[in-house]
Amino acid sequence: MKIGFAREDITPRVGVPLCGFGPFLNRYSVGIRDRLWARAMAFEHEQTRAVIVSCDLASVSLEHTTRARGIVTDAVGLPAEAMMVNCTHTHSGPDTSRDRIGWGGVDEPYMQLLPHRIARAAAKAVMGLRPATLAHAEVPCEGIGLNREYDRDAPPLEEVLKDDWRPAKPELTDTTCHVVKAEAGGRLLGFFSYFGCHPVCCCQETHQTHGDYAGVATSMLEREYPGSVGLFLQGASGDVNSCVVHKPEQEAMLALDIIAGRYANSVRDGLRKAEPVEVDALRFVLREVRFTRKESDPAALRARLAEQEAILAAPDATDSDSGLRMAAVFAVGLRRLIGAMERGEPLNKPAQLHGIRIGPITLLGSPFEVFQAIKNDVKAAAKAPIPLVLSVTNDGLAYAPDRSTAARGGYAAETVPMFHGRLPYANLHEELVRELLALDAALCQRA
Repeated sequence: MKIGFAREDITPRVGVPLCGFGPFLNRYSVGIRDRLWARAMAFEHEQTRAVIVSCDLASVSLEHTTRARGIVTDAVGLPAEAMMVNCTHTHSGPDTSRDRIGWGGVDEPYMQLLPHRIARAAAKAVMGLRPATLAHAEVPCEGIGLNREYDRDAPPLEEVLKDDWRPAKPELTDTTCHVVKAEAGGRLLGFFSYFGCHPVCCCQETHQTHGDYAGVATSMLEREYPGSVGLFLQGASGDVNSCVVHKPEQEAMLALDIIAGRYANSVRDGLRKAEPVEVDALRFVLREVRFTRKESDPAALRARLAEQEAILAAPDATDSDSGLRMAAVFAVGLRRLIGAMERGEPLNKPAQLHGIRIGPITLLGSPFEVFQAIKNDVKAAAKAPIPLVLSVTNDGLAYAPDRSTAARGGYAAETVPMFHGRLPYANLHEELVRELLALDAALCQRA
């Protein structure tokens, strides 16, 4: 087997809009605490090659993933379906979504550069392929996340920074992380770690560019192993926040290193304990799937739009009011949705699902922020010995809520789709589990 690593700096200039946390916050970067990276890990087995790129970004659109793939194909001949782009989902990096309304704002010069930088990382990793051994470990990883749908959000800082802090319901979060490392000649070439949790130690009151706990921890480990490259692969993060969230800037920035340190300790443990993995196959599968959306009456949507427009037209309306800014988000989203319906456009945009098998490991990627219960269902029924369900892969299509959250409605299930000008999903839990298991089964078929 051959493995290669590379990384490219994707840090934007100071002043670009940062992603997340509220409508039209005018949240711009004022400095760079840590660089952002596109980190790539390439594999070759029996003349089949594939590459995974991890980006310190909230998401990368399918448009830009496709452009990056084309550049890599031209450079090194890698098929488009052999390149997977996963994002750490940091909210302390630039906004990169043109679909999302009001949660940042894209910087066009940066967006034009981004596919080329991602492609350079992937192509260099492929060109750097060399004989190497692969090893894997699953190790404890606790005291980082809490499930915001079912647990108390944002506990007091003095509580969560205690070494023995645990959420009330740890079973609704990841309590382990997976570490896969590559070595040659007794030296660590690089690794990837896999864990599911929103990197939101820093929130709406913070204005520094960095990769949050995932990026800080990975850079820390790269410094400990000079010449190595580390990737963070985002797992089921849709309903899991970091335990430090929505704090003032000074508190958040100080806590960031503590949470990053906890994660780095787990990955360090995995690097020590990793056992050799026999890679009998390297495969990839790329599929487009249309997931069922709820039906909606155009008249009902126009009535909702009229309610939002009344807020915007009020004599005392001011854009300093968060309620008015949220009304602007809904108004724009509803106009998009109504316009698409009137033009007869399909309302269920296809989602790209992507799988890569590396011996006993299957990487099962979707463009959603996947909820833990969905990941658990896939893991329980998958054929692969080590199935890893990835969020925000190749695109960013917001949340994949579990069935309980969808039944309750609210932010993740009902509100966020409107930020994208789309209808909520009808049955995404069951449909996504089914499709990811089909992907896993295809990857595990005998040649």
